[in-house]
Amino acid sequence: MNTPNHYPDRTVERLCTYRRTLRRCLDEGKARVFSHQLAAAHQATPAQVRRDLMTIGFSGSPARGYDVAGLLEFIGDILDPPSGTAAVLVGVGHLGRALLAHFTRDRSPLHVAAAFDNAPAKVGVDVHGCPVHPLDALERVIGETRATVGIVAVPGDVAEDIALRLVTAGIRGLVNFAPVILHLPSDVTCEDIDITVSLEKVAYHARHARAHVA
Repeated sequence: MNTPNHYPDRTVERLCTYRRTLRRCLDEGKARVFSHQLAAAHQATPAQVRRDLMTIGFSGSPARGYDVAGLLEFIGDILDPPSGTAAVLVGVGHLGRALLAHFTRDRSPLHVAAAFDNAPAKVGVDVHGCPVHPLDALERVIGETRATVGIVAVPGDVAEDIALRLVTAGIRGLVNFAPVILHLPSDVTCEDIDITVSLEKVAYHARHARAHVA
């Protein structure tokens, strides 16, 4: 097991993406990987990859590259607790269902242990293997599952109230899909994912790229 360290946010993000590529390499039967191969898959430079792996204490060989299985296990020791990470999802609409479907296929040690919604028709059923509970059971279920991560997939006008309830119940990290900025305690990590902003940004660059070509 690696010595616990707190790595910068961007380093952790890159480690997560490296792990995805390493899993693919393992599936394809590749035993070794070079820094330039990892870099090419993640819009990074080979030097950045080498710096990241040096930072976490994993070494390779200029002639043979890095051991795929060993590096995958090493990164897993850094990113994951031994028992995995439990998450909860609030909002089982179209987006929430898509997220649950994703986690049934993904091999991440992070699993969605429970979901919540205020629509009676959705409560008491399993969606892609995940039980849906009423919102008034939120605190109890988080305590039972020992979840530390929350996913907010509700309308913007209720997102902050939901997020604060999650934090009060013990959630320490949030992924927010609502189109609002959440005001949370400073010791809570929050990742905002605004799909509309991303689409508008891509559309802007696509329009200008097309105009340049024309």
